[in-house]
Amino acid sequence: MTRAISHPHWGNSPWSIDFQPAPSSIPAKADFAIVGGGFSGLSAASWLRRFAPGKSVVLFESVAIGAGSSGHTGGLALAETAAGNLPGLGDVLAGFTTILSELAVDCDCQLPGAIEVGRSGGLPDSPISWSDSGLLRAVRQVPGGTIDPGKMVSGLARAAETSGAQIFENLPIKEILFENPVRLRFQGGELRARKVLLATNGMSLELSDLARRAQTKFTLAVATEPLRAAQIESLGLASQKPFYTIDFPYLWGRLLRTGGVVFGGGLVHMDDWRELMNLDIDEGESAELIARLESRVRALHPALQTVRFTNRWGGPILIANEWRPVFARHPQSQSVVVLGAYSGHGVAQSVYLGRWAAEVLCGNSSLPDWNPAEEKA
Repeated sequence: MTRAISHPHWGNSPWSIDFQPAPSSIPAKADFAIVGGGFSGLSAASWLRRFAPGKSVVLFESVAIGAGSSGHTGGLALAETAAGNLPGLGDVLAGFTTILSELAVDCDCQLPGAIEVGRSGGLPDSPISWSDSGLLRAVRQVPGGTIDPGKMVSGLARAAETSGAQIFENLPIKEILFENPVRLRFQGGELRARKVLLATNGMSLELSDLARRAQTKFTLAVATEPLRAAQIESLGLASQKPFYTIDFPYLWGRLLRTGGVVFGGGLVHMDDWRELMNLDIDEGESAELIARLESRVRALHPALQTVRFTNRWGGPILIANEWRPVFARHPQSQSVVVLGAYSGHGVAQSVYLGRWAAEVLCGNSSLPDWNPAEEKA
């Protein structure tokens, strides 16, 4: 069964999934519980079962797997966090590709590198030469590449379920009681868990205790119709390397397997993450930003002047203090780990850190110390 990854009003991303969890009864207790069915949670579910094959793993997703940030990303896989290479992070891309291989996840992963582009300091042999608030040219190449988010969600979910994890969709956790064991309450019941991973990213910030230290934003993207090889060559994208700007106004993008090109940029700011529930890309600020993005794209290069857009969508990202990911224990319980706030750099990191989180929950590894100084006070 193939189904689109989309929120009713967040547009139509180019991705789809071909996995649906097997029906099963919700147990009253579990050794490990995961809240959030995106890249982080699904990766952790598989590894928990691998590290502790005799233990039970239950994953709760409030809507459908991939329905949040993971299914609405552009699919750029980058090596560093938005705050750079943090202490102890390790080789994200090497770990990421190893995980995909070991879990047999086929997500069209290609890592030819990524192009940083800017409005000054461009390379003399830059393959990219676009007009966007100045002349945009390649500044340098960094490690990176692209994946198909729908295929990665599907593959990670399939690996998790095959390993023995139970996945429940359309089951939001309404409340957490930080007791021993931890009690996760949902409509009509509760589950008691020995250890818990909260991987809800930009959603349910009160559960994860991130409302005070992170902000949910909504980012937007469009995808063009398939372009001819000559057009792709003239745009400087024949290498299939994704790109992103190192200055503002921000712009990022990548080539699709269809020959279409994804372009993203713009943020919708909100006071409360719950505003996501009623956000509609066809209305208000979102619609204005989508229209502005399309105008920018058409003005980038003559090859794009009359291009038709086949997909318009947006999705949430979570930005924490100093742009650092949050990977720490919940302040109310040593048995609960919080993971998220990738600031738009989470495609590879989320899978990589999901495995690390599983090691922490199993007592096989320690958490990194990435918290800004003011959060330790």
